Amino acid sequence: MAAKKDELTPIGKKIRNIRLEKKITLDRIANETGYSTDYLKAVEAGDEMPPVGALLQIARALEIDSGFFLKEQESTMQERVKAYTKRTDEYAYETLTPGAENKHLKAFRVSIDPMEAHTGVGYRHEGEEFNYVLKGRVEVVVGDHVNTLEAGESLHFNSSIKHQLRNIGEETAELLVIIYTP
Repeated sequence: MAAKKDELTPIGKKIRNIRLEKKITLDRIANETGYSTDYLKAVEAGDEMPPVGALLQIARALEIDSGFFLKEQESTMQERVKAYTKRTDEYAYETLTPGAENKHLKAFRVSIDPMEAHTGVGYRHEGEEFNYVLKGRVEVVVGDHVNTLEAGESLHFNSSIKHQLRNIGEETAELLVIIYTP
């Protein structure tokens, strides 16, 4: 029963519980991830939903498997049958590699609302990232370089460089995002 209850715990609360259990300060997490303590506090309070890249960095800083945060948080049997989709204010992601919690490679299908960006957060996580646009038009900023991609185009880059993703089209954009972490 305890495991089921834990699955229903919001991500921010899980982060806070693990951080306190391990006696890790917000300053340490901020220094290891590059995120401000104010942003991390907002995540822990549930006021901000961190994107996948941020979850990977936070998990690494907490020395836990990132899959812990990406597990299904469902309350009914019907929902358990569906593919897991996590929604933030601007985008949704669906894991395409369930059960890959202890693997280096993780794949996601990401949907971004028209003319929206991941607000307030630039991603940065160790490893590599591959983005393939299935539908729509997106802008991927890697460092200071701006890449514009349309359906059928892709980008492979060093994900330890700060990067940002936004939909620059008038339709929902869909991408295949593959993240490799050593």
